Amino acid sequence: MNKGATVLERGCRFAVWAPNADEVYVVGSFSDWDEKAHPLSRDDAGVWQGEVHEAKPGDEYRYRIVTGDESYSRTDPYARRLTHSAGNVLIPKDIPGRRPGQFQAAPLNELVIYELHIGTFGKKGREPGPGDLEGAIERLDHLRELGVNAIEIMPVAEFPGAYSWGYNPSHLFAIESEYGSPRAFRDFVRRAHDLGMAVLVDVVYNHLGPNDLDVWRFDGWYENEGGGIYFYNDDRAKTPWGDTRPDYGRPEVREYIRDNALMWIRDYGVDGLRWDATAYIRNVSGGDGEPGDLPDGWSLMQWVNDELRAERSTVIRIAEDLQNNARLTKAPGDGGAGFDAQWDARFVHPIREALIGADDAHRDMGAVRDAILHRYYLNAFERIIYTESHDEVANGKARVPEEVDPGNASSWAARKKSTLGAALVFTTPGVPMLFQGQEFLEDDWFHDEDPLDWSKKKRFAGIFRLYADLIALRRNLKDCTRGLCGQEVSVYHVHDDENVIAFHRWEQGGPRDSTVIVANFSTHPKQGYVIGWPTEGRWVVRFNSDSRFYDEAFNDVGPVDVHAAGGERDGLPAEGAIDLAPYSALILSQD
Repeated sequence: MNKGATVLERGCRFAVWAPNADEVYVVGSFSDWDEKAHPLSRDDAGVWQGEVHEAKPGDEYRYRIVTGDESYSRTDPYARRLTHSAGNVLIPKDIPGRRPGQFQAAPLNELVIYELHIGTFGKKGREPGPGDLEGAIERLDHLRELGVNAIEIMPVAEFPGAYSWGYNPSHLFAIESEYGSPRAFRDFVRRAHDLGMAVLVDVVYNHLGPNDLDVWRFDGWYENEGGGIYFYNDDRAKTPWGDTRPDYGRPEVREYIRDNALMWIRDYGVDGLRWDATAYIRNVSGGDGEPGDLPDGWSLMQWVNDELRAERSTVIRIAEDLQNNARLTKAPGDGGAGFDAQWDARFVHPIREALIGADDAHRDMGAVRDAILHRYYLNAFERIIYTESHDEVANGKARVPEEVDPGNASSWAARKKSTLGAALVFTTPGVPMLFQGQEFLEDDWFHDEDPLDWSKKKRFAGIFRLYADLIALRRNLKDCTRGLCGQEVSVYHVHDDENVIAFHRWEQGGPRDSTVIVANFSTHPKQGYVIGWPTEGRWVVRFNSDSRFYDEAFNDVGPVDVHAAGGERDGLPAEGAIDLAPYSALILSQD
């Protein structure tokens, strides 16, 4: 049975789970808020339901739940829209649905993700309040110009107040009222699809709230000062964000989470979900193994991921776990959680450390090599790689340019090192992701009341072109770097003293496929630097991060091409000399 409010030809059917209630009523604007006009009837599963013929889309309502001598006014756990997080539920005016001709997301090996926050990405003008979906839609052409083909949206479920990152959901099924309506979110997804971009949504199932949380002690029952029927009522409830971990062992709560995950796919047509902090779904303390294991949380992830894949075979399922547990991306039948990919802590941390440090002598090129080579299983694209994300640019950390040169994020060093990091993100095996504004040197640290400074797109137009060119090469849009979409990688040259690394990417191999990346993590230019090459002949420079095309302060150090001749070097059958600018990367392939 569908829970929540279901619009009928005449009136509306309401259904709500409240197993400990003695009486349940639906009250609303359709009955002038009469507390007893519309009682609901209970079934054996503790679900109360009934039809109200005078109820219509746009009307407001709440449930009145009577348990013993107490009476509670509650919002609908399945509410699709509210007046605000502590307000009334609105009967939906329409149930969004996918249009014919379902959009097809790019495969993981060709995916490039852009993470954004509606409240800061979609901000228009100087009017008060956060940005919204309408403003974000107007910015989607920017993302098409950049070349990304997937958008990951930080949570858009209803949260308390006007400003938030979104990781404190008070109503899982409702679109945040400050951002807009369910129709506005559907329009956002449709417009993104029209522009060739998949949409992934962050979902938060590791905890709820903790504020404006009407499911807390929903029908009056609770134990041990706990949260009642939707939550664990013992030590398993404890999370870093409040004692509000859902009870993953209770069938109705599992169904609630499953229904929410399916809603995004079915009703809004999104292409995938990114699960926040899965370590806290599978373990009380967010670690691995005993103590604190939550087998019910693990089986929940398996079940929901299976249900998502059954609903749509191409759905993208991403975990943010950050504990380097390879089982997250293993199939449920093999004991895994069934995710397609997970955020990779073993890339972001060593790469940021190699970029941010001031002393070249302390850069660990072996750690850079290991970050390039890391994978969970055989599939290189089971990991999401990045140098900036909402977590990595807040909570005491900042954007890479700001970390490189605090207070002067547009300095030469900040520009050189941050773009060197970008070159690594888009050439290393994995699914590359960038965080909003990274493409035009957004500085400082991320917070939800600081909108993007769009004037920087013009001010740093060359940096924007650099990112667009990297993305085009990563997606092989110029048909000369197919290897960047391939599984194969060999890091064949690692020189700690010179701070130089070179690696080879390929799918099938050969011209316009085999791709070589050479990176200098040093402040010193390298002239005539000899390395090995996979084959003899002419290797064409497809990208040079030191090009003046990207910044007038850069120096155009680096060749147009390299001629590799016979002579074994670095375990390869050819060798050739190359010039490298400070803190720069070159990408080369053969015609």
